[in-house]
Amino acid sequence: MDSVLLGTAASIGLVHTLLGVDHSLPFVALGRAQGWSLKRTLAVTFGCGLAHVLSSVLIGAIGIGLGFAVDDLVGIESARGDLVAWALIAFGLTYAAWAAVKHIRGKRHQHAHVHADGNVHDHDHDHRREHLHAHNAGVKKATFWTLFLIFAFGPCEALIPVLMAPAWAQDWTLVVGVISLFGAVTIATMVGTVAAVWRGLDMARLKRWGVEAWAEPLAGVVVAASGGLILLGL
Repeated sequence: MDSVLLGTAASIGLVHTLLGVDHSLPFVALGRAQGWSLKRTLAVTFGCGLAHVLSSVLIGAIGIGLGFAVDDLVGIESARGDLVAWALIAFGLTYAAWAAVKHIRGKRHQHAHVHADGNVHDHDHDHRREHLHAHNAGVKKATFWTLFLIFAFGPCEALIPVLMAPAWAQDWTLVVGVISLFGAVTIATMVGTVAAVWRGLDMARLKRWGVEAWAEPLAGVVVAASGGLILLGL
């Protein structure tokens, strides 16, 4: 029985994470758009994944303590999933709109400049550099904390039934084992998937196609699309 539950926990962690593109694509998209290194992106992924798992463990523990049925807890987790989906959509669309405006304003263009002696020449100019450093620092912090809070609130509804079985039997050693294995597999799969997609994009050499010039608006679209896929049950 113990081996079956542990194997189920590991399998659910793997499949749940691989099928849920919201567990990986937002990190890749935002990491590249924000100019994060792969190491930093994986660290952010790990932190968000840990918060993601622990929040569901907390909900499960509260439910067990209050005597909730499995269906009750799954219903709570499902409602949380819908809220997270809409949060991703709102965040993604807002980010995409901000990034598109920033990109358009940042395009280099020419201004005519007239000297006192009557000479006229054109010079390149962009509006983005005037406030680049102050704005980017604030946006990077806001991006991280928004992503972290969304994932901390995000559910792992697949964990609840597997967690409840040993809890009802008061086999707390098995409860810890289920939580630890599910969490480890989930987080490892998130980190591994992000690293694989990141390396794949490096190999694709997107710069030569001009795609990375629109990395920030596209990142917002990817985040919003991830939320949409959650609503569709994907």
